[in-house]
Amino acid sequence: MTPVIVNLVIFVALLFALFRLQSGSLSLSVRVFIGLILGTLFGIGLQLAYGTGSETVQTTANWLDIVGSGYVRLLQMIVMPLVFVAILAAVSKLHDASSLGSISVLVLGTLLLLTAIAGLVGVVMALSFGLTAEGLIQGSAETARMSAIETTYAPRVADLSVPQLILSFIPRNPFADLTGANPTSIISVVIFAAFLGIAAIRLVRRKPEQGESLLSLIDLLQGWIMQLVRLVIALTPYGVMALMTKMAATSDAADILNLGKFVIASYIGLAIMFGVHAGFLTLTGANPLVFFKKSLPVLSFAFSSRSSAASIPLNVETQTRRLGVPATIASFSASFGATIGQNGCAGLYPAMLAVMVAPTVGIDPLDPGWIATLIAIVTISSAGVAGVGGGATLAALIVLPAMGLPIELVALLISVEPLIDMGRTALNVSGSMTAGMVTSQLLGQTDRAVLMSPEDVDLQSA
Repeated sequence: MTPVIVNLVIFVALLFALFRLQSGSLSLSVRVFIGLILGTLFGIGLQLAYGTGSETVQTTANWLDIVGSGYVRLLQMIVMPLVFVAILAAVSKLHDASSLGSISVLVLGTLLLLTAIAGLVGVVMALSFGLTAEGLIQGSAETARMSAIETTYAPRVADLSVPQLILSFIPRNPFADLTGANPTSIISVVIFAAFLGIAAIRLVRRKPEQGESLLSLIDLLQGWIMQLVRLVIALTPYGVMALMTKMAATSDAADILNLGKFVIASYIGLAIMFGVHAGFLTLTGANPLVFFKKSLPVLSFAFSSRSSAASIPLNVETQTRRLGVPATIASFSASFGATIGQNGCAGLYPAMLAVMVAPTVGIDPLDPGWIATLIAIVTISSAGVAGVGGGATLAALIVLPAMGLPIELVALLISVEPLIDMGRTALNVSGSMTAGMVTSQLLGQTDRAVLMSPEDVDLQSA
């Protein structure tokens, strides 16, 4: 037990050192990056000192999880209230509810187009590296994983159809959706809040006195929730450090090396997609360097937490307070992007797996018709994939059977899944923010003063 106590004392000292930086002139972005580096180095040090999979490392990781997973839970706590209030406030302040149509079309269109491109990049990466499912060995861990997949995910995927998916977006019980009861609850909450916002617009026009009172109440509620959001966001550097420590300490280097080609191909594909995002930003007149620099806190958190949904509060706050994107567009892109058109989990990953599996069942992955069908299915099925851990697995279990392919490969990659999922999640969040920025630019609504403001303007300063 003594080594565990020593490890925890060192971690607390690192937390204190990170806390002391908050009183200086360092921005949130820099402190998040420092937390990420400190956590990675400390985690590697733990693994080198005690060995991979040792009881000391595992016990230490369990204690550190109080900070890491605790922070993720705090963000998850505020996701639904934030989405509801942000959409309600944004829509209720619109002069014309019909403008929601153009915003929704541009956001969704950008998300789906980026996902289609991600699917194509996945195909190219798998073919370029000669990745194949042949030769992969299924051990006890993979067998257990396959059993869990079949019992947890398969029944949900088997009943999935496009009409049912669309219907699942429409809220039947908004109060249940506010609890996150369904994979598509976020979209349902967005729709519910949007309808309430449109009703507020109608009330303002028909009964101005009551309408103004309602808008004042919505403003008060929004201000209250945003203060809660900024209170939690201030804890980001500590949560990121804890999450990265656990990830670095518990990753198995041998497994990573064994599937090294797949890991490398995945991250090259992710890097290409970040370049695609930069291209979209450039084409719409936004500076990609400024975009990624100011997006560092949310991308770092997404990378370490592996949760697109939990990143929504940081996502909205970054878009509105750092990138100059209007609250309406930011709220829609962050909410939709956590469920629809995830570039990494629902685009790149299932496309790579499909190409790897195809030769094992006699399908030529170079067939243009087959590739076109794969891209179409990947794009369509990206709607409704929950932005939480396991979202990529669900996406693969939708795409592979739809292409007539077995799902065993999903279990065979279990050992490197967390490592790749970190990059995939960061790409998902980048895609949703890119959709927001592109939409804002195309509609001419970006606040240039906010976008070009100094980096040291912190998120929690207001």
